[in-house]
Amino acid sequence: MNKEKARVEDFSLEKLRAGDRAEFALLMDVYSGVVYRLGIKMLDDPQDAEDILQETFIKAYRYLGDFDGRSSLSTWLYRIATNEALMLIRKRKNTPLSIDEQLDQDLEIEKPFQIVDWCCLPEKEMMSAEARRYMHQAVEQLSPNLRAVFVLRDIEGLSTEETSRALNLSESAVKTRLSRARMRLRELLTAYFSERMAAQGVAEAGDD
Repeated sequence: MNKEKARVEDFSLEKLRAGDRAEFALLMDVYSGVVYRLGIKMLDDPQDAEDILQETFIKAYRYLGDFDGRSSLSTWLYRIATNEALMLIRKRKNTPLSIDEQLDQDLEIEKPFQIVDWCCLPEKEMMSAEARRYMHQAVEQLSPNLRAVFVLRDIEGLSTEETSRALNLSESAVKTRLSRARMRLRELLTAYFSERMAAQGVAEAGDD
């Protein structure tokens, strides 16, 4: 987020609210990459991410006159983009989802039967292309609301306060969802790293 933070002072809210096209083009130039990346992380589809990008800035242009400045422009755009992503997921699965739905629906996660201690894995195993690909797949398996919090906090690097503003949640709800997301990811990745540790043990035994 360094690029947008470095250039946020360049924006004139007065011009944006007045519909200045040049100023809005600057806004798009700074934040389009951020919005597109969020769409990819939420939906894992380039075309869907393009749709999210387009809809986010259409709505931003339409409603900039109502932007009250209580949050940053980036937080406001994150909120629009996340809502658009969740609405698209709802259309895909025909299930009611929104960033304001009850937290309890996100907490129906069983405790993992076994958690692998990853500390014993070599760094090359943790950072391999295969491991990163599996981690990405694990993120995609999170429920949409848990995924939204995880992406904003742990991938995009927003603070708890910024995430709460973007998702219209209390900070305590953000912390709870993030904890659940991390727990769920650890559960999903346990099977993969168990296999890697087992394979490593077999390889070492074969070298003896």
